[in-house]
Amino acid sequence: MSPNGWIILDKPLGLGSTQAVGAVKRVCREAGLGKVKVGHGGTLDPLATGVLPIALGEATKLCGRMLDASKVYRFTTCYGIETDTLDLEGKVIREVDSVVGIVDDAAVEDVLARFIGPIEQTPPAFSAIKVDGQRAYDLARAGAEVTLNSRTVTIHALDYVESWWQEGKLYATLEAHVSKGTYIRSLARDLAHAMGTFGHVTMLRRLKAGPFGIEQAISLDKLNEVGKGAPLENVLLPLEAGLVDIPALNLGPEQARAIRQGRVLAGLPHTDGLYWAKAGTVPVALVELFGGTATVVRGFNLPDVAE
Repeated sequence: MSPNGWIILDKPLGLGSTQAVGAVKRVCREAGLGKVKVGHGGTLDPLATGVLPIALGEATKLCGRMLDASKVYRFTTCYGIETDTLDLEGKVIREVDSVVGIVDDAAVEDVLARFIGPIEQTPPAFSAIKVDGQRAYDLARAGAEVTLNSRTVTIHALDYVESWWQEGKLYATLEAHVSKGTYIRSLARDLAHAMGTFGHVTMLRRLKAGPFGIEQAISLDKLNEVGKGAPLENVLLPLEAGLVDIPALNLGPEQARAIRQGRVLAGLPHTDGLYWAKAGTVPVALVELFGGTATVVRGFNLPDVAE
């Protein structure tokens, strides 16, 4: 039987999201599971580490929802230097002689407060956004002038963790809870500018993506054990683990049959909103309730659903 559910990978440094999906596919083949549909719930740059939700089977139907979810990151900024990529990979384009007296703990706290809530943010030139059909990072690497439009994103929380001096450079680590579409490299750049200096990201780690936290994440080594005979159940979370942030709707056998056939259910005594409908413990569909009527948003083809 083909697996359905989530593997939450603690993505290591240097591995791209597409490569991580490839690693899961390879492990499934090695485990004798055949060809399994696999997708990821939110790109993570090779220079970033941490939570990468990887969906298997029917859970891939929730990847779009996961992309829209808010995320939590911990990141370190080196102040006084800005690179063209806004991280360690790029070449230095702006630099100040010293940040002594410019950046201190009190200044950081004051600036952070100004960035909470909806803000306008210009994405990095080195990003996957398309410009006239081409990826911005491809144009930037080719030396083209890349100008991206600003967008409104939301910073739900922004907390100071620590700062230190190393080899004459000032570093600070922050934690950010952000909406979809937020670029942490841009946030670090803009925070540095607000402090009167420059900055680039030297460390980026995702601690949470939607309902999935770092405590649920497994290492690449743990994943590879499945290909060597360890039970997939050791690392696979159920499909409904990606739905814990919305309420469940319990269905009887006839209601489950109707939902599976894509029919509308009426007369439900529930408030309006998104629910995951289930028959017993088995997810049947994502449904939207309005005025007591449930309409299927996305159906799940899982075994043991009431027929």
